[in-house]
Amino acid sequence: MAGVTRARALRTRCLGTDGVRNVAGSPTLDDALRYLAATAYRHDVTPGATPAEAQRAVSATLLWHLRVLAGWQPATGTAAIRALAAGFEISNTEHHLRSLSAETPDPAPVEPRHAGTPRLHPPPYRLGALAIAWTRLARTRTPSELRSALAASVWGDPGGDSPAAVSTGMRVSAALRLATAVPDAARWAAARLALLFAREVFVVGRRMPDVSARRAARLLGPQAVRAGSYADFRQALPASAQWLLKDIDEAADLWRAEARWWEAVERDGRELLRRSHFGPQPVVGAAAVLCADAWRTRGALELAARGGGPGDWPAEVLDAPG
Repeated sequence: MAGVTRARALRTRCLGTDGVRNVAGSPTLDDALRYLAATAYRHDVTPGATPAEAQRAVSATLLWHLRVLAGWQPATGTAAIRALAAGFEISNTEHHLRSLSAETPDPAPVEPRHAGTPRLHPPPYRLGALAIAWTRLARTRTPSELRSALAASVWGDPGGDSPAAVSTGMRVSAALRLATAVPDAARWAAARLALLFAREVFVVGRRMPDVSARRAARLLGPQAVRAGSYADFRQALPASAQWLLKDIDEAADLWRAEARWWEAVERDGRELLRRSHFGPQPVVGAAAVLCADAWRTRGALELAARGGGPGDWPAEVLDAPG
């Protein structure tokens, strides 16, 4: 009961529609950060931060809220939140692999006011009880060691040690684990996996490693995974995933599905909070609402960094990094 009460209380940590609109409408990023300094996202958000640093600070605040929520739950509730928060361990692993790999990309452009400031890899997210295998993964010293550590964990073998193979493999694994561990989130997991698969195969033009494709087929069906065109893929998807790509006739327009997915997660999360008084549902609902609010806030910061914009922003602007 205490865990459910805590879940409902954490809703007040959301910025909400009006707050997100205020951030997005800020004429400068520093103005947006000053606004956030008086909100639940204030920790580590200071004027002078780059857009990426500010967005990461928002994500770190979300992670802290999820850790607090998990701390009030029985084991089953903690497991559900861990599955919902898997993206943080994926992000840690992606950054770790870049530091190990010769394929490290060039640093992101730095605004003039930040010129001369070295851009280092960000410190890993502090996962606490929400870690899945991060302690073991963080000890690896080569990409092949990292792949072996993943294969020996619940993440499973990603089918390669390249950044693309590891990132895709972990996200496929996370979707499967979410659908299994959190039945109320199975629809989100299947749809998110469909979006990932469609982007990889029909936009990037990159074939998934066989092991990841086989895992994806468990949620999307073998016919969808074998499809030779985006149209055939969309047609073959199960109902649990097909809703996300409705009316998106071309793979080039998949950016529209990102906002649609988050809207569904937020809507479903609020419904779980409203209709349930006991059990894991209100906890899952609270986590979903918190995640959606952080996503919108990161997108609003991106708009502020571009000079501010209206509240009805295009969905692609909201596709902020996690």
